[in-house]
Amino acid sequence: MTPTNTSRRAAPRPVDKFDRRRDELAESALTTLGELGYARASLREIAGNSPFSHGVVHYYFDDKLELVIYSIRYYKARCVTRYDAVVRDSTSPAELVEAFAAKLAQTIRDEAPMHRLWYDLRIQSMFEEPLREAITEIDGTLQAMIWRVVDRYATLSGRPPSVNASAAYGMLDGLFQQALLAYATLGDEVLDGLATQVRAVLPLLVR
Repeated sequence: MTPTNTSRRAAPRPVDKFDRRRDELAESALTTLGELGYARASLREIAGNSPFSHGVVHYYFDDKLELVIYSIRYYKARCVTRYDAVVRDSTSPAELVEAFAAKLAQTIRDEAPMHRLWYDLRIQSMFEEPLREAITEIDGTLQAMIWRVVDRYATLSGRPPSVNASAAYGMLDGLFQQALLAYATLGDEVLDGLATQVRAVLPLLVR
């Protein structure tokens, strides 16, 4: 009997190449979006600041909104594991606090434009329903990311959390956003203040 095609190794799906190019476009778009913000960056301007033509960008994305949603999903998918090493490697409450505070400061220092873009999009999602679903979903993954830190801190402290995941996220995200806003004007001195606030707030999140 002649062997069927199912015995052969399947060829790579064409969609894989399509998705890789969309990822490349997302990487490029994030730079312009981080510099200009959502409202000021048109699809043509995003293409003009990238190695890709406007026609190529428009081939892979129907409009700016689709590109923005794809790009922020792409970026945040990498962010949600940012503190996993802190959770995994910390062996005492004090060690976790210091490692977490240092990582928060580092991400502002290294990726401030991307964080500004995130808060910009979160505000915009209040007015643009097509954006709201994606932002709400991403926000949920970030809340879970922060809760892993708080839950580990509670375990190391031998005390249960005093707040739920939503409240913990609101408190720590608020501190982060304030520091990000001040960092644009004051620079690194703000990050020392952020570390001090984290040291004060984390103990309040357990009983």
